[in-house]
Amino acid sequence: MNNAVFDVIVVGSGITGGWAAKEFCEKGFKTLLLERGPAVEHGKYPTEHSSPWNMPFRGTGDPLKFSTAYAGHAGAISGLTEYAEDFYVKDSEEPYQLAPDTQFSWVRGYQLGGKSLIWGRHTPRFSPMDFEANARDGHGGAWPIRYDDVAKWYDYVEDFIGVSGQTEGLAHYPDGRYLPPFELTAVEKQLKQSMQTTDPGRCLTIGRTANLTRPHRGRSPCMSRLHCQRGCSLGAYFSTQSSTLPAARATGNLTVLTDTIVESLEYDAGSRRVSAVRVIDVKSRTRRRIAARTVFVCASSFNSVQLLLNSRSPTNPNGLGGNSGVLGKYVLDHVMGAYVEATTDRFADLYTSGNRPTPFVIPRFANLDTNAKDFDRGYFFWGQTYRLGWSRGIFSPGAGAAFKASLGKPGPWMISMNTCGEMLPRANNVLTLDERHVDRHGIPQLTISFRFSDNEKSMMRDAEREGLRMIRAAGFRVLSSSAEVLSGGRLHEMGGARMGADPAQSVLNSRNQCHDAANVFVTDGAAFPSGSCYNPSLTYMALTARACEFAANQMSEGKL
Repeated sequence: MNNAVFDVIVVGSGITGGWAAKEFCEKGFKTLLLERGPAVEHGKYPTEHSSPWNMPFRGTGDPLKFSTAYAGHAGAISGLTEYAEDFYVKDSEEPYQLAPDTQFSWVRGYQLGGKSLIWGRHTPRFSPMDFEANARDGHGGAWPIRYDDVAKWYDYVEDFIGVSGQTEGLAHYPDGRYLPPFELTAVEKQLKQSMQTTDPGRCLTIGRTANLTRPHRGRSPCMSRLHCQRGCSLGAYFSTQSSTLPAARATGNLTVLTDTIVESLEYDAGSRRVSAVRVIDVKSRTRRRIAARTVFVCASSFNSVQLLLNSRSPTNPNGLGGNSGVLGKYVLDHVMGAYVEATTDRFADLYTSGNRPTPFVIPRFANLDTNAKDFDRGYFFWGQTYRLGWSRGIFSPGAGAAFKASLGKPGPWMISMNTCGEMLPRANNVLTLDERHVDRHGIPQLTISFRFSDNEKSMMRDAEREGLRMIRAAGFRVLSSSAEVLSGGRLHEMGGARMGADPAQSVLNSRNQCHDAANVFVTDGAAFPSGSCYNPSLTYMALTARACEFAANQMSEGKL
């Protein structure tokens, strides 16, 4: 191992890293997959079958521990519970810095499989307008690719991972290759029917999710337990462990090293290539270098930017890709906060079966053709409906046997609609290294400077208004609503090493290839010049598979 030279080194084992490993191994290249966290073996998830009464804090977790060790997750929509806490990074052990006036919760997963073990599994495609938005409205650098460049790779990824969903025939919410969808509830169908009358241009559909509804490539269908973030031995949702890692290992071309941090990339000025990665063994604290022909950086958006920033050399004093002047800049997240919660007395004779692993979705409808709103870009709604259970009695007045008996029956239906909006790329949202603060491995900590703008605030106000109008039109009774913008970091950090046609204005080219080192590719969310209102994970995977084919061809032709 000490003298081995690999064809490809993949940094990070999450959604994109697992895909890169699979693609190169299947193409016959000797591949090393590096993961900074510990190994996690598929089928041996420690809390997968645990019941609340077997957990010290009944599954919710130790509030004191969560408020200290996981302080950065406070209030974040991260799925942090007692069942899944081992899959989340403790901020007390892996700190980072926040610039003044920055509110950001950097949710990380350092283990084999990364955040593929705890992601939300929502897998819509970006639309043509998402790839064209920057060029059209002038915000951020233009994407160097279009939807047609990625379409076949969306097909390819969906065919492999298995995505359930409903086709709708909407240009701004492109259809994919889907397994049968999960079913909408009666309340959701009522809202859908109402919208067809009051808002005929809008759509309500089931969320497109990487949860299987039938057997697929040796994996079992979802049992609707909603235990996904504990790990799933059935392989019923896509993760590195259940899908891409077994495919890579089956080739015999894969080597995996866990507990191995990639500190920097070693740049050779003569060849204008990266010759090796410098790593730290977490357990022994020893440092060494590992050589490779090609490096795929898939460490997750901010980690990947941190690695590039820390890969300084006389040729690249501001980090690899730093000569462009945009490395670390234009970082993004989704804007969230607007919601509507309502109830209805209808459908009292109906209930749900199981715990459906995906919400209903109302795709984007604002600013599709022209900017008719007082903000740029758009948002979509995602939500759920359910009947209240016995716990409603905790905050209800009452006592005695009759009250107790009433709580044994299902309560009224509830409907909750939340918003996910697109953030505009801005240069003052930036990542830098703080040389004054280093982590326990001696690596400069990342400083996050991040703010939402008036555009995002206007978007959330509009979302609250539209949500209230649709809910009331359906005859539901509103209980609460808000347009408050929540802090960043709750879902999908993106940007910082954006793609572009001009090396003076971008870090990567149209193939996710670093302008300053042709054998380095970055294929996670760091590569995005802008986002979308929709979840980006499927696009991460599609761009990774696309870049792998290009890199493999270049290597076979002796160009890398």
